[in-house]
Amino acid sequence: MPESVLREAVLNAVVHRDYAIAAQIQIRVYADRLYIWNPGELPKDWSLAKLLGQHPSRPFNPDIANAFFRSGEIESWGRGIKHIFEVCQEKGTPDPIFKIDSGEFQVEFLFSKTYLGGVVTGDQTREKLGRTTQETTQETTQETILASLRKHPNFTHKALAERIGISPDGVKYHLGNLRKSGRIRHVGPTKKGHWEVKENNDE
Repeated sequence: MPESVLREAVLNAVVHRDYAIAAQIQIRVYADRLYIWNPGELPKDWSLAKLLGQHPSRPFNPDIANAFFRSGEIESWGRGIKHIFEVCQEKGTPDPIFKIDSGEFQVEFLFSKTYLGGVVTGDQTREKLGRTTQETTQETTQETILASLRKHPNFTHKALAERIGISPDGVKYHLGNLRKSGRIRHVGPTKKGHWEVKENNDE
């Protein structure tokens, strides 16, 4: 994946994220792709189609966008996503996949076959890459669960599974680890209680 594409994607996430939400920008690295999750929404009445086409600049945080523009980090407002597509095509990388959910913005970058062919060579490299990916995935999955519970403390295991796209057993596993580490606790009855998330700066 071209470095300039990742840089542009991260800058967009910083400029457009909703800072009223406690969840952090999350970057997941898998064996064959890179995934960025950002708390934020499109401007009112905007669609994904409009975002991916020609559109005016509507930064969620104009002061932050202006600071990056004046520092030279952003060439011009409203061209970020177009530039990402252009560089991906120029470097032979698959087009990114954008997804929008309520209060969430996601972009997925698939690695090119040429890149994968140069990185994954031999059983030892595959084993190391798979182990690193597994550790990263577990950590970011738990952060996604925490973000969901902050917004929806009454979520059940099933609702969490549907929200983040893993099995109920997977949710149960991660919730168990989060409870053991003291990051969350469940208050009240199993079906009618709610979750409390302990922030890092809590006593």
